[in-house]
Amino acid sequence: MGTNVSTSYISCPHDPRKTLGIKLPYFVMVVKNMKKYFTFEVQILDDKGVKRRFRASNYQSSTRVKPFICTMPMRLDEGWNQIQFNLADFTKRAYGTNYVETLRIQVHANCRLRRIYFADRLYSEDELPAEFKLYLPIRGRTSGPMSLTT
Repeated sequence: MGTNVSTSYISCPHDPRKTLGIKLPYFVMVVKNMKKYFTFEVQILDDKGVKRRFRASNYQSSTRVKPFICTMPMRLDEGWNQIQFNLADFTKRAYGTNYVETLRIQVHANCRLRRIYFADRLYSEDELPAEFKLYLPIRGRTSGPMSLTT
């Protein structure tokens, strides 16, 4: 956990000259709310060849759309949260252009990450493998019934 949310982050890909090239339009993160400032950013390429960034944070109160960045507030519940981000829809609504691909993602302090993935559509909990679900089933020390953890 970092004290400065702007300088404590992880990014993918690590090399700033490389890109992810992911064309799937749904970005999903499973994160734990640490009750501290948290932000993430997704850089995309649109059909006009423009690189744009979407940044969501739990410390911002209003949405701002500028030519190359759209910043928006995000509210996290206690414990684990599943953040679903329709990049194609956001690109169309914010800029009037079409989403082509995701170039890079950055996750800033402060959260716990369980999973980040991209999808072609939103999947129900029943359709997801166990490790992609918001709550993972775990076995206790005995062979009793399964319980959910948060």
